[in-house]
Amino acid sequence: MTRKFFVGGNWKMNGDKKSLGELIQTMNGGKVDSNVEVVCGAPSIYLDFVRSKLDSKFGVAAQNCYKVPKGAFTGEIRYLIQLGILQGVLDWSKVVLAYEPVWAIGTGKTGVAEDQRSVTGATCKELASQKDVDGFLVGGASLKPEFIDIINAKA
Repeated sequence: MTRKFFVGGNWKMNGDKKSLGELIQTMNGGKVDSNVEVVCGAPSIYLDFVRSKLDSKFGVAAQNCYKVPKGAFTGEIRYLIQLGILQGVLDWSKVVLAYEPVWAIGTGKTGVAEDQRSVTGATCKELASQKDVDGFLVGGASLKPEFIDIINAKA
């Protein structure tokens, strides 16, 4: 079985109901390649809101809760996932592991195809064409309308 191309929107702790609502409208209205699995990691306090508004063709995952209003914070929930979930995985073919270089977190910097796998609307088609790339974990660009272009990069 061929694996679907996977795109994760790593929203971290960014957005409020107004800005996430606008992003959700853009995503729901965009044409999305059916051969791509998309999951959006929403701030944990907005999980119910995002799931109720985001089209069911998109998955929803949890992100962080922290003491500041917004930012590139993800550690606490990731740590819990490592303890509560990983030890009980029975079928690794249904698990997606994504890597975000520490130097890229919250910086807006992207790498080049040969050595890094960060993605933006400008780099997505080149990166998606690489033989060893079967998906993206998208940071800040997943909060912008260009996220639809990134989702469709493989098409």
